[in-house]
Amino acid sequence: MAGLLKPRAATMLVSALRKELPDMPIHVHTHDTAGSGLASMLAAAEAGADIVDVAIDALSGLTSQPSMGALAAVTQGTDLSIGVTVDALEPLNAYWEQ
Repeated sequence: MAGLLKPRAATMLVSALRKELPDMPIHVHTHDTAGSGLASMLAAAEAGADIVDVAIDALSGLTSQPSMGALAAVTQGTDLSIGVTVDALEPLNAYWEQ
């Protein structure tokens, strides 16, 4: 069951939830089995999700969540910035890669 939450579906789902429940926190969780998890999490955030699940790079991908470092990199300097730099994540990645 890979790729169940595609980016377009994430946009449609979160947008519909946000419209009906404007004050409800929206938390999106998926796995990166098909490799589209990062795009889906970015689409969900752009559509109004409050929280999207990611994993530290060394433990991300496949049956885990999308890469936190990749999300940090693509949102840096935008309104969706997660407030963590790729450089700040490096010590954690080095630890978990051992």
